[in-house]
Amino acid sequence: MTPPHPKVTAHLRRTNADGYLIDADGDDSNQYYLSGYHALDDFVTLYADGDVSLLVSGLEYTRAKTDSDGDEVRKLAEFGYREKAEEVDPRKARKLVTADFFAESGVESVSVPESFPVSTADVLREHGIDVVWDDEFVLEAVRAVKNEREIEHIRETQRANEDAMAVAEDLLGRATVANGVLHVDGEVLTSEKVRQRIEIALLERECGMNECIVAAGAAAARGHDSGSGPLEANVPIIVDVFPRHKRTRYFGDMTRTFVKGEPDDRIVEWYELASEAHATALDTVRAGVTGETVHDAVCEVFEAAGQPTPRTDESTEDGFTHSTGHGVGLDVHEAPYLAQQGGELEAGHVVTVEPGLYEQGTGGVRMEDLVVVTEDGYENLTEYPTDLRVV
Repeated sequence: MTPPHPKVTAHLRRTNADGYLIDADGDDSNQYYLSGYHALDDFVTLYADGDVSLLVSGLEYTRAKTDSDGDEVRKLAEFGYREKAEEVDPRKARKLVTADFFAESGVESVSVPESFPVSTADVLREHGIDVVWDDEFVLEAVRAVKNEREIEHIRETQRANEDAMAVAEDLLGRATVANGVLHVDGEVLTSEKVRQRIEIALLERECGMNECIVAAGAAAARGHDSGSGPLEANVPIIVDVFPRHKRTRYFGDMTRTFVKGEPDDRIVEWYELASEAHATALDTVRAGVTGETVHDAVCEVFEAAGQPTPRTDESTEDGFTHSTGHGVGLDVHEAPYLAQQGGELEAGHVVTVEPGLYEQGTGGVRMEDLVVVTEDGYENLTEYPTDLRVV
């Protein structure tokens, strides 16, 4: 049933709200976290007085009764949904049912996340329910601190991620070079082919991905460019894989940079500098330190070498161009952040550490590990080697 959420309860007291309300489908991470339930269609979850109540369609009712964390599960039909749907659009009828659900429960005010539908808010307000946006992002803060079960879920996804990365590296290792282009089994090796093999490897390990990055040359310097076309020898290839486990719904995240052949001296220098920044970040991570402190430590390494960073030029397109890291959990990008204005780290936070260097028109390098913040440092969930060259 419902795990305790003291931070949410404290937020409700501070804001004089009776409950915390979510109206979304099960793919919404806040919805899934609070309800413990995944459904394709939208449903309502209310956290009030330490209990979770779900309001679902008749189709979802029997499964939600057994599979969700709800202390109470109600269905739309209990509040006259069919009659309402004969008078107004069924989408509005569902929102009118939500208002009746609140009238019965005695809830008169709710705090809602930033993604909450304005249509639902309008209907609730019309029926005397005060709806206030949660500008403290309290549920994201609660989700950021992982328990042991969640950490194991992320670890499991990261192990699958490493297996998929090994498939990518094996393809590069088996490749031959003709006219500077990589070939495997007599065919040109492309970013698309490597991504396909990565996805197959992940599916075999109960994981899926919407996208991943296999970017070489100039594409590697463009933020979140997934890469396309033939892969070349002697240039860095950034492989960034961030799968989600289909059963647990928790993400992993890892980046490695490979060169098939011999990188030039500048790429080797970049990689050594990124490796130093990576080690510096890990040495800085621990509970009580801010994400900004970790980010500053990385920036100092790059700045000392004459590379621009977001601190010296917030609009730079070359050098170190992004934050040092971000939280990972039910979302691949979530709190906390290793960045300027990043807040205090807590034991149980799971964050990436991913410094990189880039030059537009040329390419770039990046390495990324996934770590758990502890009281006196970190636990690295990533065991994959960081070798630049592929033989």
